Amino acid sequence: MQKTKDALRKGIKPVIVPTREEYEATKKRLGYQEGLFHFAVAGVSGSGKSSLINAFRCFNNNSKDPRVAATGVVETTNEVTRYPDLNPANPFVWYDVPGAGTLKIPDWQYFNQQGMYIFDCVVVLMDNRFTETDVAILKNCALFQIPAYIVRSKSRQHIRNVIEDIVGEDSPISDAVRKEAHERYVEQTTKTVTENLREANLPEQRVYMVDKAALVTIAKGEKPVRYIDELDLVYDLLQEASKRRINTSAFDGLFAAGAYVSSTMSSLANTLGESLADPGFTDSSSEAFFMSGGAAFY
Repeated sequence: MQKTKDALRKGIKPVIVPTREEYEATKKRLGYQEGLFHFAVAGVSGSGKSSLINAFRCFNNNSKDPRVAATGVVETTNEVTRYPDLNPANPFVWYDVPGAGTLKIPDWQYFNQQGMYIFDCVVVLMDNRFTETDVAILKNCALFQIPAYIVRSKSRQHIRNVIEDIVGEDSPISDAVRKEAHERYVEQTTKTVTENLREANLPEQRVYMVDKAALVTIAKGEKPVRYIDELDLVYDLLQEASKRRINTSAFDGLFAAGAYVSSTMSSLANTLGESLADPGFTDSSSEAFFMSGGAAFY
C-alpha cells in the first residue's frame, strides 16, 4: 500500500492485480459462465454503449421489448449490467459497463473496480475524443491478455457534422461532398487514435468506425446499404470468440444453424473479406455507401 501511495505522489499510476479470491468472486457477481463468451462494452458517459449492445442483440433503441438496454443522453448505467443473447442457444453475453466520469473512481482504478479482468473481450467505445480512462482500459487489457477493440460510435451523425462544416446547413449535398466528408472523418479519427496510442506508449491498433443502424441490419443477417467498419467489426469479434475460451461445439453449431449472425451474414463477411479493410470509394462494394437524391447517408 505504501508503494502505491509513493507511486501516486510521483504521478505514476500503479497496476493492481486482483487475488484469486477476488477474481472468482467477481466472476460469480457478474454471472460469468464457462462455455460462454463474455463481451464488455466500456467507455465514457454518453458514448453509446447501451445503443451498441442493443444493436448487437438485434434491437433498435425505440423497441418496446423489456430486454432492451436503457439508453439516454445522460449515463443510464450505474453498475455493470449483464445482457444475454436473445437466443439462449447462442454462446454470447454482453455487459454494459458504467461510463467513466460518472463514478468517483480514478481512471487507473476503473478497470479493476468494474471487474473488467474477467471478460473474454473488451470493446472500448469512444465518441468525440479518446480519454485517459480509455488508455487505462487498453493498458490493463494488455496486462491481462484480454483482446480489446477500439470503436468509435455515432459515425452517421459525425459525418453529417463534417458535411455541414464543408457546405453549410442548407446547401445542396453532392456525392463528391459525401465522399470528402467520409474520408475526412476516417482520416481524422484514425489520426486521433494513433496519436493518443503513441503518447500512451501503446501499440498501434485499428479503430472501427460504426453506426448502430448498420449494426442492427447486420445482426438481422442482412447487408447494410451504408457502412464503414460495421461488417469488419462483427466479423472480427466473431473470429475472436471462435479462437478463445468459447465452447467449440457450441460455436460450430452457432454457425451451422445461422443463429446469431445468419448464414447470410457469414457469407457476406467471407465474400467482402479483404475489400472491407479499406473503406475507400474505388471498389464496387463501397460505392453502395452513397445514395443520390438527398437520401440518408453517413
